Amino acid sequence: MRSTIERILPEALADAASLARHSDEQGTVTIFFTDIEGSTALAQRLGDKPYHALLTEHNRILREQLARHGGHEVKAVGDGFMVAFASAARALSSAVDIQRAFAQHNESAGEPINVRIGLNTGESIEDEGDYFGTAVTLAARIADKAKGGQILVSEVVRTVVGSLAGVEFRDAGRKQLKGIKGRQRLYEVVW
Repeated sequence: MRSTIERILPEALADAASLARHSDEQGTVTIFFTDIEGSTALAQRLGDKPYHALLTEHNRILREQLARHGGHEVKAVGDGFMVAFASAARALSSAVDIQRAFAQHNESAGEPINVRIGLNTGESIEDEGDYFGTAVTLAARIADKAKGGQILVSEVVRTVVGSLAGVEFRDAGRKQLKGIKGRQRLYEVVW
């Protein structure tokens, strides 16, 4: 009988190798966070079973788009995801397709799913299958400023991607982000 460590170690090593493909040798990665707008109120209004069904559909749509664009799901917590990409352009393209997929879903859904997304690119620390650092925190805070159906990106993402993604960036102004010194210029992606 194999020990627990003997069973888990090959999976952990495979996960670490998979995660390493989503950043360059310096640890530069594009991270995005997603979140369902108003999820707590929605869960209370719908009740547990209907909300769970909505969340299951949300997860399916999101994971389908991540697979299409080569995104790595770092973690899913409640109604939100943290995702890593080695390419800022692919991350942005994935975010746009996620919003389009939810818009299409909402056309015929009894209950719309309004997702907000925030992206940032920067150097980060990878440890045990997760990413840490200021660049990651900034992505989470950018997502917090977005509204349902909106994609907000940092100035770094807009600069790195430029016209490669074939999307328009609208200046969303300088925003104070929780726990971050100074106001940060954010851009809305017109999708």
